[in-house]
Amino acid sequence: MATLPNPLPQLAADPSGRALGLELPAGRLIDATDDGPWHEPLLWHADRTAAPGDWAVLGSSARASGLLPLLIDVGGAQGGPEDWELMPGEVSYPGDHDAEEVLAEFWEEYAEDELGADEEYPGKEKVVEVFGEPNTYDETVAPYGPGWPGLAPATARAAAPEARAAEIADSLTDSGTWLKEPRLALVPARRSADIPAAIGWSGPVNYEGDVARLCAVLRSWEDRFGIRVVALTFDQLVLSVAAPPTTTAEAEAVAAEHFAFCPDNITQGDHEALRAYAKHEVLGQGVWSFWWD
Repeated sequence: MATLPNPLPQLAADPSGRALGLELPAGRLIDATDDGPWHEPLLWHADRTAAPGDWAVLGSSARASGLLPLLIDVGGAQGGPEDWELMPGEVSYPGDHDAEEVLAEFWEEYAEDELGADEEYPGKEKVVEVFGEPNTYDETVAPYGPGWPGLAPATARAAAPEARAAEIADSLTDSGTWLKEPRLALVPARRSADIPAAIGWSGPVNYEGDVARLCAVLRSWEDRFGIRVVALTFDQLVLSVAAPPTTTAEAEAVAAEHFAFCPDNITQGDHEALRAYAKHEVLGQGVWSFWWD
C-alpha cells in the first residue's frame, strides 16, 4: 500500500499553514495514542469553537494540501482526541477489505442473535417488551432473516457531496445537537471514508477492533450514497449523505446495512425494529449517525 506524505508535520514549524496554502487559526497537533506519542501528528484541530461557514472556507484549500476537514468534539466526558485512546498501530488499510464481506459477517452474527430461540423454550421466538407491547426478536430485523440480504442498490448519482457535507457541518456547529464543543480538524487521508482509520479512531473498539474494516463500508457508502465523514466524538460517527434512499424498499435495504455496521443503532435506539428505523432515520435523511456501546 502506497501512503501519501503527511503534511501535518509542516504545521509544527509553520502553525499558520501558509506553506501549505492554508490560513489556519490557532490550533494544536495531536499525536497522542493509547501506546504513547505517535511518530507523526494524526490530526490538527483549532483551539476555538467551530462556527457555520468554517468547513466551506477551509475545506477546499485543505483538500488541495492532502488534508480533509472533520469536526471533532472536545466537550464530552472523555475530553478531546488526545484523550480518546487512538490506536493507529492496530489499524489495517481500508482498501484491503471488501465491504460486502464485512457486512455479511456482522449480519450473520448479530441477526442470528436477534432471531435465536428462547433458551428456556427451544424453538420459540424470544419476546421482549417494546414501549409496553410484546415484540418478537424476529421483528427486529424484518423483513429480513438470518441470511445476509446483500448490498442495497446505489441511489441516483450524488449531487455535490462536498456541498452537502458543508451544509451538515454548519448545522452541527450551529445546533449543539450532537457536538457540545465542536472544533474544526484536519486529517491526512486519501478519502473521507478513511478518516477514522487514518487517526486510529477507537470508538467502535468493543464491536470491531480494526476500524479499517468499517472504513471499507464507508468507502462503499461514499460510492453508492455520497456520504462524507463529517464528525467524530469519542464513540460517535456522523455522516453527511448526498443521495439518501428515496423509497421504503431502498431505505430498508440500507437499514439492514446499518444494522450490520452498528447493531446498537437499532437494538438500543429509539426505533427497536429495522422497518421503523428505516422510515425515521434513513429514508430521505441527509445525515446518518452511529454510536457503539
